[in-house]
Amino acid sequence: MKLDFAKPIHVHFIGIGGISMSGLAEILLSRGFTVSGSDMKASPLTEHLAALGATIMIGQRASNITDDIDLVVYTAAISKDNMEFEEVVVRKIPMMTRAELLGQLMTNYETPICVSGTHGKTTTTSMISEILMAADADPTLSIGGILKSVGGNLRIGSSGTFVTEACEYTNSYHSFFPKISLILNIEEDHMDFFKDLADIRNSFHTFAKLLPSDGTLIINHAIENLSEITGDLSSAVITFGNDAAADYHPEDITFDEMGRGTFTLVRLGKAPINVKLSVIGMHNVLNACAAFALADLLNIPEGKTLQGLANFTGTERRFEKKGTIGGVHIYDDYAHHPTEIAATLSAASKIEKKRLIVAFQPHTYTRTKAFLDDFAKALSAADMVILADIYAAREKNTIGISSRDLLKKLEELGTEAYYFPTFDEIEAFILENCSTGDMLITMGAGDIVNVGENLLGL
Repeated sequence: MKLDFAKPIHVHFIGIGGISMSGLAEILLSRGFTVSGSDMKASPLTEHLAALGATIMIGQRASNITDDIDLVVYTAAISKDNMEFEEVVVRKIPMMTRAELLGQLMTNYETPICVSGTHGKTTTTSMISEILMAADADPTLSIGGILKSVGGNLRIGSSGTFVTEACEYTNSYHSFFPKISLILNIEEDHMDFFKDLADIRNSFHTFAKLLPSDGTLIINHAIENLSEITGDLSSAVITFGNDAAADYHPEDITFDEMGRGTFTLVRLGKAPINVKLSVIGMHNVLNACAAFALADLLNIPEGKTLQGLANFTGTERRFEKKGTIGGVHIYDDYAHHPTEIAATLSAASKIEKKRLIVAFQPHTYTRTKAFLDDFAKALSAADMVILADIYAAREKNTIGISSRDLLKKLEELGTEAYYFPTFDEIEAFILENCSTGDMLITMGAGDIVNVGENLLGL
């Protein structure tokens, strides 16, 4: 089905409370569409949509599907035996995936920009968002996290610039129509879908080839065998990275007492420029290089780019300071891949503290099993690790993996580590064993954030 955005219809979203689905629903509402949707529980996102005029149903049932629905949008998380999905099939109502809708939406903008990569998508998209807003570019933004300056995960602008994250899982980004794409990194992840790293690399290569001949790919120079990704592209290619051979690379990098980076950005064909960030870690220095390369491509004045980067203080759940209790500084971070954990703990190491303590919740059974040794190695940078049960997300434990397996690996590395099956036990242990000057990071893509928030009374 091809949507005509000049002719609004009734669109129903199965799983409307997801951060991407809710954003798409809000964009359709702004264009005069009738929007309904269901989710398993209410949230600030569903409440916001209801306030804008969407019909929200809590709980997914066949009766939610009515005769006046013209199109149903669903995500990869919706199983074929979902009652609403089954009813839609019986009624033969046209269906579209979230990614297909997002792809069709892009065709309504002059400059659709897609930010992809195994890690760093939300942070880099947020950096780009701050730059565009500092430049008064009036963009439409779809972010995979909550950005305080936007007041949520979505901004609806009136210009021809549209920025969104592009996730590789289930190859959903192959439904997109970008004019500019960023590939921040390519590593093994989502091994419940991809066969191996070669399969993932092929997926990103296919994504890169979606660019038109007058488009541009901004890509990390450090990606192994880069020419396999870029060699046959008809679009322009700009590289960034921590390598002097990259078109955009940092030099003279320093970090202040809070771990915030300052560096000289060396740019091909342009004068070097000094950049000061308000976020921590080497990974954000590289994210900023990618964002600056995009800003230059869009001819944004350098002063506005620097202002936007300085304005960016992070998104929710990305090394976010939640508060302090009993002298213990509590942070939360979304890291759920060994590379992300290593980046976060490296950044945390630059901040003065007594001990670095991590309360980690592994995310999905397949990821935990695939990267068990790598998780242990990355987490061993902490002084103490407290493990929660694995967050199942979309999976069932058919492979016999548990957090106890990770506990054993950490103990073999000599790391002080503990496992507790409930958050109540984790919170009690933290209260008893953490002391003034410690830094506690709740870490993972599940609901481990609740531990720190419960301790702080948030």
